[in-house]
Amino acid sequence: MSFHATVLTLFPEMFPGPLGISLAGRALEQGIWSLEARDIRASSTDRHRTVDDHPAGGGAGMVLKPDVLAAAIDAAAHEGPRLLMSPRGEPLTQPLVRELAGGPGCLIVCGRFEGVDERVIEKRNLREVSIGDYVLSGGEPAALVLLDAIVRLLPGVMGKQASGEEESFEGGLLEHPHYTKPNNWEGVEIPGILLSGDHKAIAKWKQAQREALTRARRPDLWQVHESGKI
Repeated sequence: MSFHATVLTLFPEMFPGPLGISLAGRALEQGIWSLEARDIRASSTDRHRTVDDHPAGGGAGMVLKPDVLAAAIDAAAHEGPRLLMSPRGEPLTQPLVRELAGGPGCLIVCGRFEGVDERVIEKRNLREVSIGDYVLSGGEPAALVLLDAIVRLLPGVMGKQASGEEESFEGGLLEHPHYTKPNNWEGVEIPGILLSGDHKAIAKWKQAQREALTRARRPDLWQVHESGKI
């Protein structure tokens, strides 16, 4: 069974976007995964196709109406979790990506304006997910990031499964440095150990590099790694 993603958005023309090319695009053509972008506005019932209204209690901006968004969610046949791309959500991590990639699919709600009526989040059991501590104009770019991360982990997408096993965040560490020919570029040589043919020594070097980079650049990850939680 292929992975199926349903995206609810006010701008369905934004999909598949970059997901239609390269690895994700080929996998889409091969049927490894499928994508349906549904227009939230289609669930509006008034002649103006209204999807938003002023926030209760005052304040700037507009809020997506609960009746319209809930109707859009209910009309979308899907399997798997219901996600809402939100800056206040749980951080998108590699373990979460692997969890989602191991399922049948997901429904992704892309918010706009000031946000989504809280009652929809509660009543439709939306799991809020954030791709970082910053605010976007809408959830669509975040949904593209999430789906790209998921699709590349699906069986048959990457040429070598080992490609994903030494990447950043796998095992709680950042990725080691990479080199390729020419051996000498602008006076800098490829580290000799990588040309030695000694696979055990190379693996040890890569692990040491991962640990050193993580310790220096992401002390938060290093602390978790040292605690043995990963």
